[in-house]
Amino acid sequence: MRDSDYGMRRALPGTSYGDAVERVTTALKQEGFGVLTSIDVKATLKEKIDVYFRPYVILGACNPKLAHQALSMDDNIGMLLPCNVVVAETADGAEVAIARPKAMLGIAGAEAMGDFADEAEARLERALEKL
Repeated sequence: MRDSDYGMRRALPGTSYGDAVERVTTALKQEGFGVLTSIDVKATLKEKIDVYFRPYVILGACNPKLAHQALSMDDNIGMLLPCNVVVAETADGAEVAIARPKAMLGIAGAEAMGDFADEAEARLERALEKL
């Protein structure tokens, strides 16, 4: 797993792209997240600018209870929701990357979000570990 200040990653060698999408969706669900949006980057880039890109999807994951909690504190926080999860094909399988809620919410002052940001990040870390 390669992490950064703004994201957490996990390589899934030997796992097909389709299986990785299914596994991450299941792991997110187990942590209370649903997938609200799915952006097929490969198809979009081909359609819009006629370029090839590897299989790559951006999933917009949302935990309704946590989202409600955050929106109740600051309804403008919706600009930073949902949590983005990327699944991409790699040379030896697939990779999953998840934006760190504390880093994303840091724009708005993560300290003000308190437990929400911590809990969202912990749940997403657990989902990643389940893969």
